[in-house]
Amino acid sequence: MATKKSDTQNTDVRIGISDSATDLRIETSLSADQVLTLVQEALKNDAPLVITDTKNQSTLIPAKKIAFVEFGSAPERRVGFTTL
Repeated sequence: MATKKSDTQNTDVRIGISDSATDLRIETSLSADQVLTLVQEALKNDAPLVITDTKNQSTLIPAKKIAFVEFGSAPERRVGFTTL
């Protein structure tokens, strides 16, 4: 049984929130460049950062609460047994 591979590469975003011990992890279909642009615009304009994930749910983070943002390509999810 084979699983269908997606043609699009998702981006894994990790956002640190100031005064919070945990961080947010969001998987989005946006490219890394698009995520960078959204973060830069939010910080520059002191506007909320709004990111929509792969399940079409939006997350809003106030710009003043953003401690850090890490992003990169999401790891490929493997299902089943494989040979190495």
